[in-house]
Amino acid sequence: MLKPSYKAALPKAFLAVISAIFLVLSQSLPAMAQSLLRDTEIEETLQDFTTPILRAAGLSPSSVDLFLVNDNSLNAFVTRGQKIFLHSGIILKSDTPNQLKGVIAHEAGHIAGGHIVRSDYGNRSATGAWLIAAGIGLAAILAGEASAGALILGGSQQFGAIEALAYSRVNESAADQYAFRYMEATGQSSQGLIDFFDRFRAQEVLSNARRFPYFRGHPLSSDRIDALRERVEDSPHTGKIDSEDHQHRLEMAKAKLRGFLDGPQIVFSYYPPEDQSKPARYARAVAHFKNADLKNGLHEIDSLIEEEPGNPYFHELKAQILYESGQGAKSITPARRALELKPDAPLLEIALATSLLETSDRPQVEEAVKLLKSALNRESTNGFGWYTLSRAYGELGQEALAKYATAEQAYAVGDYQRARSFAKRAQEDLPRNEPHWRRAADIIVIADTKNTKRRR
Repeated sequence: MLKPSYKAALPKAFLAVISAIFLVLSQSLPAMAQSLLRDTEIEETLQDFTTPILRAAGLSPSSVDLFLVNDNSLNAFVTRGQKIFLHSGIILKSDTPNQLKGVIAHEAGHIAGGHIVRSDYGNRSATGAWLIAAGIGLAAILAGEASAGALILGGSQQFGAIEALAYSRVNESAADQYAFRYMEATGQSSQGLIDFFDRFRAQEVLSNARRFPYFRGHPLSSDRIDALRERVEDSPHTGKIDSEDHQHRLEMAKAKLRGFLDGPQIVFSYYPPEDQSKPARYARAVAHFKNADLKNGLHEIDSLIEEEPGNPYFHELKAQILYESGQGAKSITPARRALELKPDAPLLEIALATSLLETSDRPQVEEAVKLLKSALNRESTNGFGWYTLSRAYGELGQEALAKYATAEQAYAVGDYQRARSFAKRAQEDLPRNEPHWRRAADIIVIADTKNTKRRR
């Protein structure tokens, strides 16, 4: 069967994932590789922060892709194709949602102002930011190597670290004014952007090599800050603060990021036991789980579920803790509850399907297939979803479909040689001219074209 040989091709840690968070190391540009983070809860928070700003900028929220980069440095940038990238560090260093929204509004200003098009960006090497926009983009979801241990589930876009586009001071000032306009239009203060700049004002006098990445591409100046401050002080929205809900959601996002990305002892020092706030317990639940302390991990997350039983992400985390502690059967109930509370969330569908597969019970494997098809209908290039579907087809003895799903997974990763190989093998067993056979034929043609270009 296909399943055993395919399982062997991936690290064991990669198979032991249930959360809707999934960290994957990029295979491209190894000298500069970074990873993207996927998480339904954090993505939803960022979208809620961003959508009103994009609409105020005259941009369609559905056409602007927002990516979260696993990097503790302070950075945010945009690329062609209307893509905004935020480093995890910029979220962790934002004291208020207003600061984060101000940065997002500034980046939206670069898009709306056409600053990318008018720069020398198009002349840069394809190993830079253009690789993302032209070759990978939102659709190229990486399922791939999790040799460092997978923390986040659902698939991550293939990504190479880049030198963010450096803007002129004129463009920076213009983006500041755009940001002010967008924040005003949404009834929010731009004070957060000023606070953000003020916190890092010392960057203005540092050499370029010593600056945070953000300020290498976004040159800071006192004149810019003062010009923005004048407008903010005259605004009717000056002094307006974020809602309690938005502040809480930011703190929860920061707690989850710290829990998964920092070492357990760092988390425990940042969120000591006497801190019984929800963000503190959330972060400690993850840290205990990573520290192989099942009892305390479950205690923390159960306390949160008791207080807020309608939160799907608490149930999702409990499912992960159980699953990765070797209690796959017990993880099904909280994983199912998470999906009931957040229906049609592709990453949660994949999470539940992954749990169901561990039972090897045919009806539950068949349910997993339905869930995976539903998830892939919305995220058609989710590599981990395709990999999990190949496992499910293998469990059901449907080897031709398992080979086809493996071809899709390899295609999503960008491994065109492997994608072509499995697509050819799938075609040998699939009925000719049925949809899967035709899609396999498309993969072969595209893979041949890609491989030819690489050889050249």
